[in-house]
Amino acid sequence: MKTKSLLVLLFGFLVTTASAQNSGTTFDIYGFVMTDAGYDFYTQDPNWYDVMRPTKLPSFKGEFEPDGKTYFSVRQTRFGVKSSTPTSLGEFKTQFEFELFGTGVDAGQTTFRLRHAYGELGKFGAGQYWSPFMDVDVFPNSLEYWGPNGMVFFRNIQVRYMPIQGQSKLTFALEKPGASGDGGIYSDRIEVKDIKPQFYLPDFSAEYRYGDKFGYVELAGILRSIKWVDTREDTLSLDGSALGWGINLSSNLNITKNDVLRLQGVYGEGVENYMNDAPADIGLESNTGDPKRPVKGVPLPVYGIVAFLDHTWSKYFTSSVGYSLASIDNTDGQAGTAFKKGQYALANLLYYPVSNMMAGVEYQWIQRDNKDGFKSKDMKVQFSFRWNFSRTFSM
Repeated sequence: MKTKSLLVLLFGFLVTTASAQNSGTTFDIYGFVMTDAGYDFYTQDPNWYDVMRPTKLPSFKGEFEPDGKTYFSVRQTRFGVKSSTPTSLGEFKTQFEFELFGTGVDAGQTTFRLRHAYGELGKFGAGQYWSPFMDVDVFPNSLEYWGPNGMVFFRNIQVRYMPIQGQSKLTFALEKPGASGDGGIYSDRIEVKDIKPQFYLPDFSAEYRYGDKFGYVELAGILRSIKWVDTREDTLSLDGSALGWGINLSSNLNITKNDVLRLQGVYGEGVENYMNDAPADIGLESNTGDPKRPVKGVPLPVYGIVAFLDHTWSKYFTSSVGYSLASIDNTDGQAGTAFKKGQYALANLLYYPVSNMMAGVEYQWIQRDNKDGFKSKDMKVQFSFRWNFSRTFSM
């Protein structure tokens, strides 16, 4: 384990343990051990061998060959601790949680990855937690780790205010800003390489959920200021800014006592990094009328949909089936290999022979469409085994 991960783990444990010393505190240790195994009929980026991400499919013929491989993984394994303490200012809660799924510089590795580092007192919260722009309850009861590509899915560092809590809720948050750009056909130009991001303001997000016996309906939105600076001293002026925004409408509908329909529709510009699987937030567009600014950055429009049905057959068996889509409006400055559209679908059968144990099989399919019309796809059959554990202590 890396030193940084050890320090994060130790800090979270000490903070939560210290909180648990207060009278009336409950202290929860929870998690699961999970093993995935399956067969990949085609191919994708080998760093993402055990998940299904349309953006990681080949962007041209022959990339990531050969097709077909067996895979095994324990990267979904998770561990967490929570505490809850009643106070005169409201309930004081903390959560520290990590898993073994490496991303970023650790992509493809089985390594410790922080999920949540969050504290909450009454109507105020701070730390790394689900963005209010997303609705985690849209995620289906599936085996595949990454989930529907057209879903808003982002854990971010934030400060939040929750004036309404419970089955219905209202949340406002200021979140850590960040965005990425696609240099496209200009990416090898030195002038473009000297453009640096600059963020003066935090992202602002909000959500409102109305819940009742039928389930719930939720509306969320986000506003973000994205700026970039041309640090190269020449005759060109490539500084710029964009307003990122998005609207996310989602719902869980209790169709019957055994069926839950999970739905989401999202549209926005420059909010790709909040999506579960989408490319850059900003793309370059030709600006031939201005010789000092021959190209300009613009926020890329994106829309996504999620539609899944979770069905309970009995106390031993459940199934989930559904479809998701994420689509980008490309600019003329993006390369032909730029991601334009991704599709995602799955169906499964899960078995719960005893309490806290699950085994299941799942069929998964994804497809990528490029700006230039090139298409690639992948199909997998995945088998998974999960053993949950939890223990609650009262102080």
